[in-house]
Amino acid sequence: MIADLINWQQQAHQYLVQGEYPQAATLYEKVIVAEPHVLSHYWHLGLLLLLQGQETEAQMTWMLPMTDAKEEQIQIWTNELIQVLKKEAERRETLAEYSLVWAIRQHIKEINPIDINNLFKIILLSIHLEKFEGMELNELGVIELLQAGQSVDLNTELLQEVLQEVLNTVPFHPTSLELVEACLPYFSNPEDCFSIILRAAMKIGHTLKQPVLASRILELYLHLDTQNVEALRHLAIFYQDSRDYSQGIQTAKLCYSLSQELPDKIFAIYLMLRGLMIIGGYWEEIYSSSQELESLFQELIKAQPLPLDEAQTLRLLTPSFAIPHIKDCPAVYKVTHNQVAQIFQTNVQAIAPKQAERYSQSLLNKRVSGISTKRLKIGYLSYALRNHSVGWLARWLFQHHNLENFEIYAYFVDYKLVDDWLQEWYVNQASHAHKLGMNGLEIAEKIYQDEIDILVDLDSMTLDISSEVMALKPAPIQVTWLGWDASGIPAIDYFIADPYVLPDSAQDYYTEKIWRLPHSYVAVDGFEVGVPTLRRDELNIPTDAVVYLSAQRGYKRHPETARWQMKILKEVPNSYFLIKGLSLEEAIKQFFYKIAEEEGVECDRIRFLPQVASEATHRANLGIADVVLDTYPYNGATTTLETLWMGIPLVTRVGEQFAARNSYTMMVNAGISEGIAWTDEEYVEWGVRLGKDKALRDKIACQLKASRHTAPLWNAKQFTREMEKAYEQMWQRYLTTR
Repeated sequence: MIADLINWQQQAHQYLVQGEYPQAATLYEKVIVAEPHVLSHYWHLGLLLLLQGQETEAQMTWMLPMTDAKEEQIQIWTNELIQVLKKEAERRETLAEYSLVWAIRQHIKEINPIDINNLFKIILLSIHLEKFEGMELNELGVIELLQAGQSVDLNTELLQEVLQEVLNTVPFHPTSLELVEACLPYFSNPEDCFSIILRAAMKIGHTLKQPVLASRILELYLHLDTQNVEALRHLAIFYQDSRDYSQGIQTAKLCYSLSQELPDKIFAIYLMLRGLMIIGGYWEEIYSSSQELESLFQELIKAQPLPLDEAQTLRLLTPSFAIPHIKDCPAVYKVTHNQVAQIFQTNVQAIAPKQAERYSQSLLNKRVSGISTKRLKIGYLSYALRNHSVGWLARWLFQHHNLENFEIYAYFVDYKLVDDWLQEWYVNQASHAHKLGMNGLEIAEKIYQDEIDILVDLDSMTLDISSEVMALKPAPIQVTWLGWDASGIPAIDYFIADPYVLPDSAQDYYTEKIWRLPHSYVAVDGFEVGVPTLRRDELNIPTDAVVYLSAQRGYKRHPETARWQMKILKEVPNSYFLIKGLSLEEAIKQFFYKIAEEEGVECDRIRFLPQVASEATHRANLGIADVVLDTYPYNGATTTLETLWMGIPLVTRVGEQFAARNSYTMMVNAGISEGIAWTDEEYVEWGVRLGKDKALRDKIACQLKASRHTAPLWNAKQFTREMEKAYEQMWQRYLTTR
């Protein structure tokens, strides 16, 4: 008889493995008749009924032997049943039968609703099966159990996995914040959860564009580790991105006070400057902070060689972005910046030496075996191929590319998981579109494996990840275009410019070869224009008044330029000044009111405009202006193109640096010279003249409208052919240079 029982159980197990549940159940029924006192037989029979979908019968089978049991026996027998179910759940999980595992674990929950490790498994399965909606955290009682602190058998590795997966699930549910807060006390070492928290915060704040939520996550973590400088750095950025500028600046100052090493101090100062410049108006503090930044750069250069980790290295270049907003001195600034860029590249290549060496060797081989008449592979690298100023301008190049001669690859850094029609347009327009994350080494490897011939960076130093990719040099020819000034990274071969946007002397302080296109370094076929939402009467401005407008972000509003603008306003009777741009409204008001009072201009002649919902509406609203007054030392770029497209006269001050010559090259390439000032005095003179001379304004408006059919600025197809010719010439030069 014993032999028969053993045989039946073994055969039943085989039936179970083969999925023949009725046959297995029949055998266990026979075993129970033979051994009714052996409880495990009931557990297995109930499991087989459950696997057949007979849930009620399964529960009755499990309950049958417990009817007359004592309380202490029930607990023991319940644990035995749970172990049988868990063993089968684990076996099914190895077979990737997740729906079945989920059902089994739901019954374990019914038997023991406070088994937190089982609840963790249910959450993970829900995420895997795309059933998770967030409410389960409360419905299952997970958060309540964690808060109670009664989970003595809690599996911390499982807890970390749940925390990571929940935070990585889109859309983000509010109860996930409660989970973070409830989990933190279970980490004896804060570092064990920091990487999970930081990755989640970066994805939520940057990729999903929810900086307020990202701030909240990092705030919770800081309760555990109050002086984590890395957390504070990101928190400062998220505060600023969510327009909590004062908190962002204070957090940046705390970062600076806690920073010990030079690279960390440099980035903390930059975070302070970033917040101060976005607010607009705090120029005394901006000046002192920028001087401290430049001093720290010099210390860094003198301290070389200084070993840096990857995070410190990636933060080296971006702080330089602040300087051109403050002063126009490229011959001095670029010398320092180029040295920092060299340090950046040296350290990036030291982080991934084998990768950098492999690329370098491959490029040597490619030069020798290169084909001069091949279809060139052009790769565009950027985080801004979306609803962004770069995205609005670069699209014409993508649209007009000759796909017979060029194979176009688009590398979307930190691909945005949001509804963005322009981003999707780029995905569909490119021959090959790669939706990538934020790992520079992986992105570089993808570019290398694609065997790109010419890699075009549209971000420059505005994004550390793109800079890291370029420093590794995964492509034989590397170019910077459009997104910003040249980065100074030695691995970049060319910087795309034109005859006007850089002075002739610029090559003296550029490490990249300046490649000047024949007309303009950018061209568009036009802009979408919506319906205006601004009216003079609603702004309490007379219909016969002269309206000046400035539509720039707060960090472009330099006090000297604002002073020139007030001088213009003072000289032109019945004139008003409209100010639009992202900034802290009260701070920017006080900034302009103070200068207006000093120049003797009534403050009630200044109006501050709110942001509008769409780019098309913004462009339509430009039509309220008679004259647009540009900023200096950092000109408008996209805003200048929009102004000229709308046929509005513009006053710009031409400087030496790239950022101070954008409006100049655009005006020249639109066929307009009126309004181009070469000195501070000329800026005021042009502003006054255009304000007083309506006939001149009308003449310029007619010229600009006519230029749509003739000027290089509005001929994106011609511009694309010029860019393509440049690519071909770069390739030929590469093949013939030894």
